[in-house]
Amino acid sequence: MNTVYVVSDGSGRTAEQTLMAALTQFPDSSVDVVLRPEIRTATVLEEIVAEVAEVKGFIVHTLVSESLREIMLRLSRVHNVDAIDLMGPLLSRLSHHFSDSPKGEPGLFFSLNQEYFKRIDAMQFAFTHDDGQRDYEYEKAEIILVGVSRTFKTPLSIYLAFKGWFVANYPIVPGVDFPGSLERLEHGRVFGLMTEPHDLCNLRSVRQQYLGGFSSDYTSLINVKQELNYAMKFFCKYEWPVVHVTNKPIEEIATEILAIKKRIDLPGYVRKKCI
Repeated sequence: MNTVYVVSDGSGRTAEQTLMAALTQFPDSSVDVVLRPEIRTATVLEEIVAEVAEVKGFIVHTLVSESLREIMLRLSRVHNVDAIDLMGPLLSRLSHHFSDSPKGEPGLFFSLNQEYFKRIDAMQFAFTHDDGQRDYEYEKAEIILVGVSRTFKTPLSIYLAFKGWFVANYPIVPGVDFPGSLERLEHGRVFGLMTEPHDLCNLRSVRQQYLGGFSSDYTSLINVKQELNYAMKFFCKYEWPVVHVTNKPIEEIATEILAIKKRIDLPGYVRKKCI
């Protein structure tokens, strides 16, 4: 039985996957793979090399820390252990090619992967919680956007989800009560979206011409004002922060929402009362 130790100052997945790919070329060999991730000190590294020497195994490592790679080189020579450095030569060549030094920070690739999958989960959450869907799961949302039709709830949700935020949105319809799950949320998670009546009328008129099927009240200035007043009453009732979206790009609105959320989380924050 051959023993191979996979050593890394990160998760060790890169070294393990590379080793397993190589071992497929040796189907008749029996190999015991031992994973040693998150190695950050010379003391632990010395213990591992001594253990490898005792079982007459060898090491495959992806140590991004230059100091740990040097220690590994010295220890492997002292203990007469074969140690294959998968990361050092690649970092050296890339450093020469880019005329730059590597960060030498363990776990960066894993962190990037985590961020990527978090964005995927956030996007999925935004899609499944759009326009009032699954309101019974609002406690899982980090941000809930509330507003009447055509106040950019959906595009804002998608944009913030791409940034990694778990966002839901709920449409305000006069005469339709809010779900209890929305009313019970703590301050700082629900944001009211407000706009100017004339701009909203224009947006709705464009949508009506494009899709059709809407009643004349949908674009009526009187009706639009009533809807906005109705929405504002709820924003005031629950003391939800209000963000005005008129003539603002999605990026600017999202930045404003996140800035308000950050202020709310600070000690001494005082809620603004409706006038």
